[in-house]
Amino acid sequence: MLPLLTSAKTPCLDDASTFCAQVFTVTHNEWLAGSANWLITKPVKILMIIVIAFVVRLLVRRLINRVTTLPKTGGKLPSMLRPLRERAPEVLGSAVIERRRQRAMTIGSVLKSMATFLIYGLAFILVLGELGINLGPIIASAGIIGVAIGFGAQNLVKDFLSGIFMMVEDQYGVGDVVDVGEASGTVESVGLRITTLRDVKGTVWYVRNGEVLRVGNSSQGFAVAVVDVPLGYTADVERATTVLADAASAATEGDALKDNVLEPPEMLGVESVTPEGLSLRLTVKVRPGKQWAVQRALRAQLLAALEEAGFDPPLGRLFPSAVPAAPPVEKKVRQAE
Repeated sequence: MLPLLTSAKTPCLDDASTFCAQVFTVTHNEWLAGSANWLITKPVKILMIIVIAFVVRLLVRRLINRVTTLPKTGGKLPSMLRPLRERAPEVLGSAVIERRRQRAMTIGSVLKSMATFLIYGLAFILVLGELGINLGPIIASAGIIGVAIGFGAQNLVKDFLSGIFMMVEDQYGVGDVVDVGEASGTVESVGLRITTLRDVKGTVWYVRNGEVLRVGNSSQGFAVAVVDVPLGYTADVERATTVLADAASAATEGDALKDNVLEPPEMLGVESVTPEGLSLRLTVKVRPGKQWAVQRALRAQLLAALEEAGFDPPLGRLFPSAVPAAPPVEKKVRQAE
């Protein structure tokens, strides 16, 4: 509200150093001089606060973009992600770049939102202070509204917080094969609220980050290919073990598998005994995400090696046909009779 001037002399005119006195010197108008604080000073201060807030926000966003954007050449980590631990397996190849890009983009988005909220929030408070508005009731009301919104949107807040920690800790990313409980598959995209998976059947699963209680990641560090080979009860287990070990060593040293194998295969021996037969287990330490391909290749070659060595399968050859066919001669004799 503009000050109401009386016939008395405006007090600020007594001090020549004030802005009010300088305005009166120029305009020789007491009302304009007395109102200069509201008409000129405060609007200029408010405008400066808004301009400074806008410029600071622009500079902060550019800085965040610089430290969270992947270089155009190569797939090196952005500056913001270098202090953070990265668990991306090297075998992902080009998928690592997309994984890093999404992780950096999400973290950068969070930082930008926080910076915008803090800068504009502080500018808003300073503007209200310049207008002489009591901030106590406003802050109290904002606190109550914030608590109400927090209770109403607690699932959304939970999803966002879980997404932030998942991004910072790099629990999984694009290209990883994960099991999150109800769904499992290859991660296609990661966001603050939703993680997208595609399973082996091609079905796309959208998983809320706040609902993920545990994650099994098959693409970190290394993996183990486990191959169980069935045998019959009459088989020579010691000889079968030798045949399988030799066949596995030859297979892993071949061109098809040697790039994915990290250590020589290990023959563990008899894993289980069932009414159908025995089961021998062999394990191989491989690159993350390659265990299924190695298992399939080894299983085919091991079974072929057993077959070539003369080992019968657990069932099939052990039981002859229930009703054997009659010899052709007997059939002819009976027909003659």
